[in-house]
Amino acid sequence: MVPIKLYPPKPEKVYLYGTCLIDMFYPQAGLDAIRLLEREGIEVLYPDDQTCCGQPAYTSGYHDEARAVAKAQLALFPEPWPIIVPSGSCGGMIRTHYPSLFAKTAEAQQADDIAARTFELTEFLIHVCHIKLDDHGESEKVAMHTSCSARREMGLAETGPALLAKLGRVELVEQTRAAECCGFGGTFAVRHPEVSAAMVEDKTQAIEATGAKQFVTSDCGCLMNISGRFEHQNKPVHGEHIASYLWRRTS
Repeated sequence: MVPIKLYPPKPEKVYLYGTCLIDMFYPQAGLDAIRLLEREGIEVLYPDDQTCCGQPAYTSGYHDEARAVAKAQLALFPEPWPIIVPSGSCGGMIRTHYPSLFAKTAEAQQADDIAARTFELTEFLIHVCHIKLDDHGESEKVAMHTSCSARREMGLAETGPALLAKLGRVELVEQTRAAECCGFGGTFAVRHPEVSAAMVEDKTQAIEATGAKQFVTSDCGCLMNISGRFEHQNKPVHGEHIASYLWRRTS
């Protein structure tokens, strides 16, 4: 069970941990996350030397290699400000697994501190910023996919839908078996491509059956997998990171 997290008051400054997929494939999602936070009156700092959180190596069983990668991140956030991650996957790695990964090492206390200050973006916007949104978009149906890591490692199945519920012209439609994995799973999709392909096929069918032409997610791995499958199928369903969707409809 994910422990209940006590939320602080809204801070003046935060760090943004951008994630590899945002850096390489979806930079707009990172920029839009910054814009949302800055509109809440928060100064956002982005440490230039950040790299991978270590999750691919960790979930593949290479804990020593994961620890070496993760160790490089620990010194990047020296001030006691929250660390905002626009991904439940990387957020789950830092908050849930860093304490055990660094247990009984010289970095244990530092890892515990980093973990305690880490928030997934939708979680932070809902529970710390108590964000209010003024919807300027057209009326539409939207499906939401919440990643496995956000659901199971961070306990955040409701924060994405809660944000969409604040958009007055958006009808959130729920797909069947909404909690099922999209099949990405980081290295899982590489090691088991046939199984992954079958899973994302089920996911796209479920989203399409809702009648929505738009889906959003808070994880870029899921976004890449589901959107890629829709493109392969030549289906007119558009995917977007929730940060970009929120910014686009409210700016």
